[in-house]
Amino acid sequence: MKIIILLGLALALAVDAFAVTVGLACALSGLKRSQAFRLAFSFGFFQFLMPVIGWLIGENLLKLISHYDHWVAFGLLVLIGGRMALESFRPGDKKYNGKDLTRGWPLLTLAVATSLDALATGLSLPVLGLNVWVASLVIGLTAFIITLIGSRLGPALGQILGRRAELTGGLVLILIGCKILFDHLGQA
Repeated sequence: MKIIILLGLALALAVDAFAVTVGLACALSGLKRSQAFRLAFSFGFFQFLMPVIGWLIGENLLKLISHYDHWVAFGLLVLIGGRMALESFRPGDKKYNGKDLTRGWPLLTLAVATSLDALATGLSLPVLGLNVWVASLVIGLTAFIITLIGSRLGPALGQILGRRAELTGGLVLILIGCKILFDHLGQA
């Protein structure tokens, strides 16, 4: 029974990483293997790391962070998604000024934004009777695998959407940010 709970939790936490990856792959007309691996590694690593941090910092500090973590995730995703949406209206040769959204700050902000929910999960793992280290490893590996799957599905969606695939990818990121914000505000 614990394995079913853990897998369900891991899949639920990986949904945001999957959606962001599909959006990026769609917007960028596909991802190179190195880009897909960077996304998968980063998302998987942060999905592994955040529950451990949540468990280590404990309930008191997490209560302080929980008052604004949803705003941080929302802001980061809207910033990157908005930029992607705006870039969709530029001519093809001027997009991103050669920037790779799977590197540097854009990658870090996406990895953090999609893994903030996993931070709070770290507190609940012992309550669920799950070993924090094993659970975090399963959560990270699940995010890694789901991200790789999303990187392969994105180009097909991009071909269906045509020229506005990048706009759609940006809007997906914005919608994920809105979902995170509304989910947390609904719990308040």
